[in-house]
Amino acid sequence: MAVSLLRSLAFPRVLFLCVATLCLIPELALAGITRHYKFDIKLQNVTRLCHTKSMVTVNGQFPGPRIVAREGDRLLIKVANHVQSNISIHWHGIRQLQTGWADGPAYVTQCPIQTNQSYVYNFTIVGQRGTLFWHAHISWLRASVYGPIIILPKRGVPYPFAKPDKEVPIVFGEWWNVDPEAVIRQALQTGGGPNVSDAYTINGLPGPLYNCSNRDTFRLKVKPGKTYLLRLVNAALNDELFFSIANHTLTVVEADAVYVKPFETNTVLIAPGQTTNVLLKTKAHFPNATFFMTARPYVTGLGTFDNSTVAAILEYETLNSAALSIRKLPLFKPVLPPLNDTSFATNFTNNLRSLASAQFPANVPQKVDRRLFFTVGLGTNPCQNNQTCQGPNGTMFSASVNNISFALPTTALLQSHFFGQSSGVYSPDFPISPLIPFNYTGNPPNNTMVSNGTKLLVLPFNTSVELVMQDTSILGAESHPLHLHGFNFFVVGQGFGNFDQNKDPANFNLVDPVERNTMGIPSGGWVAIRFLADNPGVWFMHCHLEIHTSWGLRMAWLVLDGKLPNQKLLPPPADLPKC
Repeated sequence: MAVSLLRSLAFPRVLFLCVATLCLIPELALAGITRHYKFDIKLQNVTRLCHTKSMVTVNGQFPGPRIVAREGDRLLIKVANHVQSNISIHWHGIRQLQTGWADGPAYVTQCPIQTNQSYVYNFTIVGQRGTLFWHAHISWLRASVYGPIIILPKRGVPYPFAKPDKEVPIVFGEWWNVDPEAVIRQALQTGGGPNVSDAYTINGLPGPLYNCSNRDTFRLKVKPGKTYLLRLVNAALNDELFFSIANHTLTVVEADAVYVKPFETNTVLIAPGQTTNVLLKTKAHFPNATFFMTARPYVTGLGTFDNSTVAAILEYETLNSAALSIRKLPLFKPVLPPLNDTSFATNFTNNLRSLASAQFPANVPQKVDRRLFFTVGLGTNPCQNNQTCQGPNGTMFSASVNNISFALPTTALLQSHFFGQSSGVYSPDFPISPLIPFNYTGNPPNNTMVSNGTKLLVLPFNTSVELVMQDTSILGAESHPLHLHGFNFFVVGQGFGNFDQNKDPANFNLVDPVERNTMGIPSGGWVAIRFLADNPGVWFMHCHLEIHTSWGLRMAWLVLDGKLPNQKLLPPPADLPKC
């Protein structure tokens, strides 16, 4: 929790000296500190739903440890791999200015860390504060390898809202009774959809609505008349989630580590890869009740999904709590929106607006250098070796951007670029629009086959980009939470149906659009974003529904160096993993 530097006036002389020193040396007021973390990737036996399994963890913890830092701090995180699987860690939402080598996606910015090897992720948090998270970025290992990143404001810098009495991470995840690696392996071999998870979790616990799970329930203990900052993270693999607390109102104050104009809601929608900070103001007096905090999926696609509900419990503490039996108190349950409530999802998303204040401006690019149009959706690949696969009509499920299903190389893209060894690894010709236009949200074309390749879209440094991402109806319209590495972007517009270049831009919000790193493309609709390509390197962009990423709904940008030293990618560290 943020603690003010001016916490006490008991030592005015020391305080004066501190302030005077900061005035004389202003760099000291802005400079952060270096924080060291050690991540040991190890197997750990974990039991949920009466199933015990050995799973990959960080430091034996599920979920993994929280990273706490302040804006301006430098982080040195040593990751040592003690398991048989290769590993890499992504610091989701961290800008990684000039430090693309620390971004983490395997075969994009680094080769994975092999067994008995280690790598130090070295980066500085520049101009960011709020809630983000870290997770494995290879195969489906992030099912158990994830944890929150809490970035506090610089010392002496207050929140732009009332200071909370306490801060609590609420991290959503999924639990499989089997090994998720086996789940995705089987899906990719058969060409069909993957088996779904057995439960959702809150801070690693499924809660009392599942069989054999009563003891594995997260309990948030609060006091009357207090304000709590809940740091929500959706680390689930494949599901957007509705979240609500019975008989309580939440005030949304931040999305993806960017402050927003506060608004009240009974329910939060949060997609995989997204974070949301909300203020919970507790009731003034002990309510003689307990309250469920529940989450369940928002569903738009045609595939199977885990149709279950995770629950935690909000408990009020009282002076007589020792004598009071919580079990005897009534337990209230929230009413969540219907599973397919796109109307609620749209209204919630439209409420998100940047603060756009003098202290926290919304620096929306007003001019555009490159206009791009990407189709995003599912497709098929032919079944291999004349077999019959479990995808549509005997094919294999696939997914694509502009009909290109992205194939990961066997060496890292950033390394290949930096050392001028791109030949045979990637080509710099990703299409800026679909090669064959069609009625994207109407009747789908008969040919659903995708092309496969490793193509990058090249941008000169400081290019101002406007990108429209269009969902398609091929194999069913569906919401896609797209995550862009290395940048935040402004969501300047969204709508349903096909994007109309002649009409829709007139309604773009260029004043206070929400600034994010992950944004859901509406099911059967489109979203328009703008960003400035001011970070040199190779940057992944992909759907954060893990199955879609596995099927190829991903691409990469190559942002070239600028002319000045602070506009160039730094050289790779000596311990960069090798493939």
